[in-house]
Order: sequence, then structure tokens, then C-alpha cells
Amino acid sequence: MRKLLLGCVLLTTVLITSCSPAGNGELVGTGREPFFQEDPFGMLFIPLGSFHMGPSDQEVTFALASQKKVVSIQSFYMDETEITNDEYRQFVYHVRDSLALTILGEDEPDKFFYDEGEFAQRLNWRRVPWENEDYAELLGQLYYGENDERFYKRAQLDARKFNFEYWWIDFKTASGKVNRFNHPNIDEASASSESWKYGEGITDRSEFIKREVINVYPDTLSWVHDFTYSWNEPMTQMYFWHPVYDHYPVVGVSWKQATAFCIWRTHLMNDFRSSRGKVIVNDFRLPTEAEWEYASRGNFDQSPYPWGGPYIRNRRGCFLGNFKPLRGNYVDDGGMHTIVVAHYWPNGFGLYDMAGNVSEWTANSYEEAAYNFAHDYNMDYRYEATDKDPPVLKRKVIRGGSWKDIGYYMQTGARTYEYQDTAKCYVGYRCVETYLGRKKGDTRDSQVY
Repeated sequence: MRKLLLGCVLLTTVLITSCSPAGNGELVGTGREPFFQEDPFGMLFIPLGSFHMGPSDQEVTFALASQKKVVSIQSFYMDETEITNDEYRQFVYHVRDSLALTILGEDEPDKFFYDEGEFAQRLNWRRVPWENEDYAELLGQLYYGENDERFYKRAQLDARKFNFEYWWIDFKTASGKVNRFNHPNIDEASASSESWKYGEGITDRSEFIKREVINVYPDTLSWVHDFTYSWNEPMTQMYFWHPVYDHYPVVGVSWKQATAFCIWRTHLMNDFRSSRGKVIVNDFRLPTEAEWEYASRGNFDQSPYPWGGPYIRNRRGCFLGNFKPLRGNYVDDGGMHTIVVAHYWPNGFGLYDMAGNVSEWTANSYEEAAYNFAHDYNMDYRYEATDKDPPVLKRKVIRGGSWKDIGYYMQTGARTYEYQDTAKCYVGYRCVETYLGRKKGDTRDSQVY
């Protein structure tokens, strides 16, 4: 019996040892499970590739400024449509409800909040006992005061308080040689100096962590101030919040607001994945100018328009996008202003509205000669302008043309700009996410190409 027990113990020991991560002295790695990225909801996979970046026709507005250049792009995901009013409103509601949570205190969420993580907290406003004077007084801080600011004495939320605080890392600055962390073989006296760590004047990596606070509510008045002697007040009053416009592209959003949305969306996704024990994924962000143009061409390298042909009408004479046709006949293409997303046919990648409807923010700064010096590998040109910088440094590239633009701006290679601190009723955006890996199905056993 003892021999039998001893044999079982020895067998168990062998089995445990053979399954050990140590691998019996062999190099076998850490034994992690393979990871295959899931397609983000509402996004399409854009495979890696190269293309001729630049105008497909004569550059009318910036002659000799934009030249063709072969650029290679790694795989990424891109939103199928522009970000809609309803999608952006989720971001606004998060900021609003986070303010309410701060006001009510940490003990109240169980009563009134949906517990979906820090970046998905939602307040059930119907469950708040407004008849209770304490709650009414506390949450009343989010509303316009009972003074002349109230219109017809109606209680309205004060959107000026909807501020979102976020952080980002300035990798471009951190990567500079002077700012690299050094590990020299130095004596104890030299180690006491702060300059040896990160270069001149930089003591730790907090120098590269940037903090921003931005009001997230769209500039609904952009419908009025963008056009002089034009009756657009109904759009100002209704466009962002009315349910009929839920699936219209959000406008009146500045470049910084769009950037903040991407950061919030990243936390929304990765906080959920972490709570479920899943590996986090790459950040959501604005597309680079090169990524946007590559995706817009829809795998038709030399095509002047996203749908692949050289014309802006189909065989039946119908316009293929929402823009300003002819000499101001806005309605001839089916729309007076912005229209519901995904109304026209998609391009070769399945992306909608890459031409017309609204122009779209990109991550890049606008420089006329960027094509001449920017790298052909994931081409990217940026300058993080501060409020003190001159306006010329605050220009950000917009692409795709909008409902108020002529047909030229619908071309895949056409580029122009808006200032990062402005919000226009004809500029929206969509997000991208860099794909984790080379291409779908790419494993150790997959073919070279």
C-alpha cells in the first residue's frame, strides 16, 4: 500500500513538473493565451497597404503645394460613419452625470446610478426624489440659477459646467534624445544631480504628462455665426438634442473636443475590458491625414472620389454625396444641410460619407509643405499648439468636404484646414484605432502574405 501511495506521489510530481511554466529548462515563454482582437462596434477593418497620397486632379486652391507621395499605412479600424449626435450625447451625459455624482457624494450611486464603471456611470434622473429639498438643492447647482438667465423661468441645465478633465502623454517630446532617461555609470556625487536623469531641466516623466480641461458641449450657435444673413436659428435650437437628429453627424465640435471624446471612448472600452479580465486594446483617436485619405480611397489608389469613379453623378444623373452642387442648388443632391449618416453608397472599404455631409477633423497640423518632409511610413505631422501660440500654429487638417462645399473638396486628395479652437456647423469627425498586429488571422503559422 505504501509503495502504491509513493508511486502516486511520484507520478503526480512528474506531471506537475512537466506542466510547469519553467518548461524543464527550455525557453518556452510565459505560456499566455493567444489574443485575437475583436472588431469594435461600429468600426470597419482597414487592411495595411500603400497608396499615392496627394491630389488626383489639378490642385485648384493650393497649386504646387500638395505633391503626390507614396505612403504606407499599417492596419487600423475606422468608424463606419461620422460620430452622430446620439453617440456624442453619450459623452456629454457621462460628464453631466459625473458632476452629479460628485455633488451627491459617494454614498448615493447605489440609489440613483447604473453601476457600469467610472466612465460609464449614468444617473437615472427619474429616480431622484426632487420633492426632497436636499436633493433639489444639491442638483440645482447644475442648472441655471433662478435669475434673469432662466428663459420663461424654465429649469435648464447649465452646459457651461460640463467640463471634462483628461490627461495624455506627449510621446513626441519624450522621445527626444535630450529627454531620454539615462543610466550612466556615474559616481555618487554625480547621481545627486537632477540633470542626468532626463536631460536639462527635466526631473521625471511628469514633464511629459499633459493635463487638459475642456467643455464638452457642442457650440450649437455655430449654425448662426458661420453664416451671415442666413436663417439658421431652428438648427441652433433643435439640432443637437432633438431625437429627429439623433443619427445626423455631430457638428459644432472643436478639434480639442473631438480629441477629448476619443480619450473618453478609450477609457470606456478599456475599463470595461479590465473589469471582465480582458486585455486592453489600443487607444481610440483621430485619424492621421494619411490614414483618412487611404481609407477614403477605398482601395482605389488613383480614384479622385471615394466611390471609385471620376464623376460626382451616377448613371441616372443623381449626385453621389451631400455637398453644394452647381451654383448653390443645395437641395439637388437630396439634402439642404447635413443629412442622416450612411444615406449614400459606401466606398470600397464599406465606409460611408467619406465625401460630403460634414468635413472631418484629422489629428495632423496643417502645413502646406508637409508632403515634402513627412515620413512615408505612417506619415504623421503634428504640433501641439497651446493657447498662447499664434493662430497659424493652431491649424488642423480637415478632409472630405461638407454639405456647404463645392465638388472639388469631395476629392480624396483635397485638403484644407480649420483652427483647433473653433467649432463649425459643417465639421465633424470619426475615430480610428490601430490594429493590434499585422493583419487579421496573422498567427505564427500563417503565410507570409
